[in-house]
Amino acid sequence: MSRLRFEAVKSALSRKPVNVPNLSARVTDYFGMNVFGDEAMKRYMSYSAYQKVKTCIYKGDKINGALADAVAGAMKAWAIERGATHFTHWFQPLTGSTAEKHDAFFEKQPDGSTIEKFKGGALVQQEPDASSFPHGGIRNTFEARGYTAWDPSSPAFLMEKGSGITLCIPTIFVSYTGEALDYKTPLLKALQLIDKAATDVCHYFDRDVRKVTATLGTEQEYFVIDKALYYARPDLVLTGRTLFGHAPAKGQQLDDHYFGSIPSRIKAYMQDFEQEAFKLGIPVTTRHNEVAPGQYECAPVFEDVNLAVDHNLLLMDVMEMIADKHDLKVLFHEKPFASISGNGKHNNWSLATDSGVNLLAPSTRAKENLQFLTFFVNTIRAVYEHEDLLRASVASAGNDYRLGANEAPPAIISVFIGSQLTSVLDELEHNSSVKIEKGDNLYMKLGIDKIPDIIKDNTDRNRTSPFAFTGNKFEFRAVGGSASCSPSMTVLNTIVADQLFKFKVEVDAQIIEGIKKEVAIVNVLREYIKESKAIRFEGNGYSEEWLTEAAKRGLSNLRDCPRAQLAYGTEKSRQLFIKYGVFSNVELDARNEIMLENYIMKIQIESRALGNFAVNQIIPAAMLYQNKLINSAKGLKELGLESETEYTISAIRTIAERVNTLRQAVQDMVEARKRANKLETKDAAMAYCDEVKGAFFEKIRYQIDKLEIVVPDNDWPFAKYRELLLVR
Repeated sequence: MSRLRFEAVKSALSRKPVNVPNLSARVTDYFGMNVFGDEAMKRYMSYSAYQKVKTCIYKGDKINGALADAVAGAMKAWAIERGATHFTHWFQPLTGSTAEKHDAFFEKQPDGSTIEKFKGGALVQQEPDASSFPHGGIRNTFEARGYTAWDPSSPAFLMEKGSGITLCIPTIFVSYTGEALDYKTPLLKALQLIDKAATDVCHYFDRDVRKVTATLGTEQEYFVIDKALYYARPDLVLTGRTLFGHAPAKGQQLDDHYFGSIPSRIKAYMQDFEQEAFKLGIPVTTRHNEVAPGQYECAPVFEDVNLAVDHNLLLMDVMEMIADKHDLKVLFHEKPFASISGNGKHNNWSLATDSGVNLLAPSTRAKENLQFLTFFVNTIRAVYEHEDLLRASVASAGNDYRLGANEAPPAIISVFIGSQLTSVLDELEHNSSVKIEKGDNLYMKLGIDKIPDIIKDNTDRNRTSPFAFTGNKFEFRAVGGSASCSPSMTVLNTIVADQLFKFKVEVDAQIIEGIKKEVAIVNVLREYIKESKAIRFEGNGYSEEWLTEAAKRGLSNLRDCPRAQLAYGTEKSRQLFIKYGVFSNVELDARNEIMLENYIMKIQIESRALGNFAVNQIIPAAMLYQNKLINSAKGLKELGLESETEYTISAIRTIAERVNTLRQAVQDMVEARKRANKLETKDAAMAYCDEVKGAFFEKIRYQIDKLEIVVPDNDWPFAKYRELLLVR
């Protein structure tokens, strides 16, 4: 194994950047070329059919059979002209990744002739085998039927892999009896809900608003390491993270990697996957070094949430595919390396009207600022009301290693809004006017007749806040790097929609009583500000003091996935989701079961891998060195240098003690795992969390990491952190 390690280092050091020719100096020349979007539809469809499709997408109406046939024919012609031979329904099962089953356009006719065929029926619905996808008891394992159904709001695209090109059609995935078996279905329901709720509230300010779209910009963090070094770390291969590894002398403490010059090999990789992303219509505009060595970030511009989620999942697929071409491996796991920063996926969320107004953007106009404060305060109130559910939406085995680790938001959900907006809300809570001073800006009255200027980017950012207002949007920083954004966006849009519906009921009640509309809005907002004050926090979310303070405020601190996950099953959450049809009772039970089972399996795999590597490779390497020391001590004694053996004997004793402790810990962990395996799902998840991972992972890792600095470098079997992070 140590030989493999050194060969991997040698291979990594010998690699050169891959030459990536530019398709064009102007991205606009090829942006979206592999997308069946507006331009393609206009070219391959009649104008009337195109208009009908656009109207259906805008209104959320059903596309009938004849129109589906027209779209399918146009898609087929467009795809085949570009070299596609197959099509697939591209969906998002509850595995957390994407799935696809390819079918050929080619079809043999009864008379023996052949044609290229793709009709509306194949576009609208397919039946992939659902037997092996997570279902949480919704159906029996032997019942394989499941349906994928076309999502017209997310355009079809061509995926180029190797020499093959496939037409990919984004779809939902449901069971034979109609329950959602995917992440997209509930997300679409939540987005439809926020559209209705926000549009109704917008009518207080602008009767012409017909649609409100939730928007999302996703910052994607990731690590890149050499492919050979990746395979020299089988724990990375099996679990996505390093289960052991002593911290390197130089990690991220100097912050010299952050925003530094991008290594040439990595830059070539970035250019390559960005070009592929542009072809797929993914508007990636930002790239930079992150704070940890070997860590980077990319980010797109804002898009409709549904499309942004699809694009993020597609981008991760593209990044993995292109990394292979560059002899690299991209790591999205939330904590692939201990002692340095992990990977997050910051979700920048806002609401936009069909007239182009960002509802979370402050303005210089009084009416617009009252509108801004309406959506701003209601969002805070929603987060306060459902902070445990928002925490549950980002719960995963991987994210447990990241949240609260002094490089990511804590597990306690709080909202940061900055000093200026804090003063605005404090004044609104007690008065009808506020004084804001910044430079030459004197006071502006905040009340019924005139709303003040609230200056965009009016405050510093707080990287320790899970949910922070950043000028014209809220940034939900707690989403994990490998996760789909769908669960968090489903929850966020549902709870904000629910809050907006409640807000409108309360305002309307006051208007009916004869209170002026603007007065009623301010009255209700004032109460919301008072009620949700506990969720607002401007300080250091990493501090011990915040833990105490948060508990006093009644905020939950759900530090691990199994406990956080329980929020989906509370009566309050069930009533919320069922009321609006986002989830049914059956779907909620199924998802709880699936997520807990997923947690169990991931911790089980990590536990088995950790034990196997400790017993089969770490302990033998340590004992091999121990035997060398024993022979050395014997040799010294034979030479009459017994007094010179003190260090050698001390080292022998240290290794023996660590090996014995390590072996016993592994045996005890195996027994704990056996006990956990006998329990029901919920109890098993808790046992794996506390009695397997909590009791043994760090204990075993500590002994392995201490052995790593004792065993000679030439004898250590696994690639070390300094090699994984610094050799590129």
